[in-house]
This record gives sequence, C-alpha cells and structure tokens, in this order.
Amino acid sequence: MKIPLRGLALAMAVASLSLALPALAQDVASFEKRIKVETLDNGLTLIVMERPEAPVFSFFTHVDAGSTQELAGQTGLAHMFEHMAFKGTDIIGTTNYAEEKKALAKVEVAYRAYDVERRMLARHDDAKVAALEKAWKDAIVEADTFVVKNEFGEIVEREGGVGLNAGTSSDETVYFYSFPENRIELWAYLESERFLEPVMREFYKERDVVFEERRMRIESNPIGRLIEQFLAASFTAHPYGWATIGWPSDLKSYSASDAKAFFDTYYVPSNMVVAVVGDVKADEVIGLAKTYFGRLPKSPKPEPLRTVEPPQTAERTVVLKDPAQPFYIEGYHRPSTYDPDDAVFAVISDLMTAGRTSRLYRSLVRDKKIAAAAAGFSGFPGDKYPNLFAFYAVPTPGHTPAEMQTAIRGEIEMIKTADVTADELKMVKTRAKVNLLRGLADNQGLANQLATAQSRFGDWRQVFRRVDDIDRVDAAAIRRLANATFVESNRTVGIVESTKMATAPSGGQE
Repeated sequence: MKIPLRGLALAMAVASLSLALPALAQDVASFEKRIKVETLDNGLTLIVMERPEAPVFSFFTHVDAGSTQELAGQTGLAHMFEHMAFKGTDIIGTTNYAEEKKALAKVEVAYRAYDVERRMLARHDDAKVAALEKAWKDAIVEADTFVVKNEFGEIVEREGGVGLNAGTSSDETVYFYSFPENRIELWAYLESERFLEPVMREFYKERDVVFEERRMRIESNPIGRLIEQFLAASFTAHPYGWATIGWPSDLKSYSASDAKAFFDTYYVPSNMVVAVVGDVKADEVIGLAKTYFGRLPKSPKPEPLRTVEPPQTAERTVVLKDPAQPFYIEGYHRPSTYDPDDAVFAVISDLMTAGRTSRLYRSLVRDKKIAAAAAGFSGFPGDKYPNLFAFYAVPTPGHTPAEMQTAIRGEIEMIKTADVTADELKMVKTRAKVNLLRGLADNQGLANQLATAQSRFGDWRQVFRRVDDIDRVDAAAIRRLANATFVESNRTVGIVESTKMATAPSGGQE
C-alpha cells in the first residue's frame, strides 16, 4: 500500500519518538549524576558536566545583562563592553600597564571636555570643539603606544582554543570557546582575569568599528531599517524598543568611563553563570573556579528592570518606501518566558512558522507561490520580558506586501477558529523532543542551554522541563491563546514598500 508523503513523515516521526522517549528519560537521570552545581562565596554559579567522550571541553559564560539594562543616551553599551572583554587586562595586552593607565585617564579627561563642548546647543564654538577633539585624539595616540594588539585572542588560539566568540542580545551577554582538556587551568585563569581587571583600551577605535557594524546592518539594509522602526513602534516604553547595537548619536557619545560603569554594575559574580561541559573532572573545575573566579569581588545582584511595556490599544503601522525587495511583518505582544502559557506559544510558533512543514510556508510558498519565504518567531527581540510574536513574508516578483498580509491573516484566522489536528500536534511535540536530543550531543550547545536555564530559572533542569510543558499543550489551549493574542489592537505592522516594484518575468508564475 502506498503511504501519502505526510503520512510517511508522521510515521517516521512517531518511530523516532518511540526511540527518543527512553533516551530522553535516561539522559535526565544520567545528567543528574554527571552534573555538579556550585555557588561560590562571591555569588557566581558554576555548572560542571563530566563528558569524557573526547579530550576537549567547552564553556559558556552567561551574564544576565543585555541592552535592556542600558540607560537612555547609552544604547549599545552592553554590546560595546562585549567588544572590550577581548581587549585584555592589566597583564594581557599591554607593555606597561602603569603608564598605560595614566595615559587612558588622560584620554577620558580629554574626551569628557570635547564631548560636552561638541554637544552644546547654545554658545557652540567650532574652533574650541576642533581644538578639544585634537587634544583627545592626541591622548589616544599616546595610550596606543602601550597596546599589544589582540593578545588575549592569540593566547587562546596558540594554546589550542577554537570558536572564540561572544554575543550580546536584548536579554544577555555571553562568552564561549573550546579548549583541549589539559588547558582547564589556563581557561579558568583567562576567563576570570578578563572580568577581574578589564581595561578599556582602544575603546574609541572599537566604538568606530561598532558604528560601522550599525551602518552595515541597519543603514545599508532596508529590512534592518524597517525592523528598527518596527520595534520602536511596538515598544513605546520598554527598552526592547531600541536595537541592541544602539542609536547613532549614542554610538558617537558614550565613553570608556560609561562602559566601565556598566561593567561594575552588571558584571558581578551574582549576575553570572558559567557552565563547563566536556572531558573534565568536576571537583578539579570547582577547585580551580574557587581559586580564579573566586577572586571576583562580591557584589549584590543588580535590581530588576522597572519599566513594563503598557498594553497596546491600537494597531500601529510602519511603512518604509525603498527601491528594494518588498517585505512584510506583523507582530503581537505576548508575555515573557516566565508566563504559564509560554509552552503554548512555543507550539503555535512551531506549527505556524517552523520550516517547510509549517502552515505559513505550505500556504504562501508551496501552494500559493506568492512568497519566497514565510516564517516567524516568538520571543522577539528577547523573551525575558513581555515581547512579540511575529510573522513575516517576502513576496515573489509580481506580488505585494498587501497579499502577504491577507494570506498571513487567513492562516491566523484558521488557528483561531479551528482546532489543530491531532496529527499536527503530535508532530510538533515529537519535534520538540527530537530537537532536545540533538541539542544534547554538542558540548558547546549543551553548555549554552545549561547556563541559560540556570540563569533564567535557577535550575538547569528547565532544559528538560520545557519539553514536558510542550507535551501537555492541547488544541483548546492553542485556540484560547490565539484568540486572546492575535487581535487588531495588539498588532504592529511593518512594510517595505518597493518604489521600484519588480514584475514577474514573461511566462513566470503569477
């Protein structure tokens, strides 16, 4: 008997699940045996998982601070300090720190004088601004004479480290790479050292680098410009309304002193979780952590964010006219990851937007052929605070954002009015389990998951509980939440309206 393709896919998924469930249960039990969690006296949390399959280990440092912790006028500062964390310390990256420290202090004094003068609205004196700018840049030249460029990264690479990188989001800043197992003490020294004595060297040069990043990602990218305005329209009070990279004027204004103040407030041990996974001995890692990370001075965990985005009461629309590819996005406010319905949102997201089997892709791309891409995401631009559930589509030649809007809303209406089929729901739940199992195979990815779950929920086991939460979601919960969330007054729309609209080629698909 010939089995339809969708039936075959489901049969294969169910077969995979029958194998996955025992493995999943065993992994939870084996993880509890192989994981140790230690909170140091200064408040830093360490997670160690022994995994001796290969003579390497990976780590993930999670700092519970991102762009939402920035102040007005200092947007982009969390990302800026991430760059500074690779510039070295009072020992690494300098030929003479005692003299460099004096030179960097002169830079800050000169910059403060220049920056205040250039921002004066009344009594602005161009000649004075130019003289102060020259004095500041001369001070930078002097400070640069003590710099050993890229020494931190070169040490890591020379000693066998791979994947040296970091990232800043709205919610957090993270650092990671992998080392051979016999470099565990070197890792403990290097990773703790850069948070013990960071130096704001080459700060203003790096600030210019970040400004160019912004130019490339946003100013020179129509979709980047649209998304920035889309977020600004969606969030009128909460910091989710500004891009992680920061506003242009802030990128030209904040100082190394501002970055140091951000570090002193948020890079405290009680606000950090470090996960180590690989061919290590937990007791040895804990001992080294106490020796090296224990040097970080104890400080209270920063206060929670005060601002909460008020409910949206009217639809908002942003239209960018540009001679570029048309684009359509619409977003709806939803609660944070701590909400009891978070798993229901995860199921809706998978069902509607995840890959080629999603409803949006099948409808807009495969069947109607009006879109080159159709997908979405829940938890945008972060998920620690109330955020957005968004849908987007890229029209094919000859089709318009208005068509994307109609098609997307048709699919939204279906999920609001008709129960999800049992087959679809089973597929989503199976995929959640399989994705978890795949994520457990990689040391770096696992360290990421463990550290993030520990930081967010106070327990790394949330990595597994998430799948259990998804497994309990039913069709009624999906309809209830879709009807409560996907309503006009809760919606923000973003459109790139092409001023040079492409038309379908002769004989092409209309």
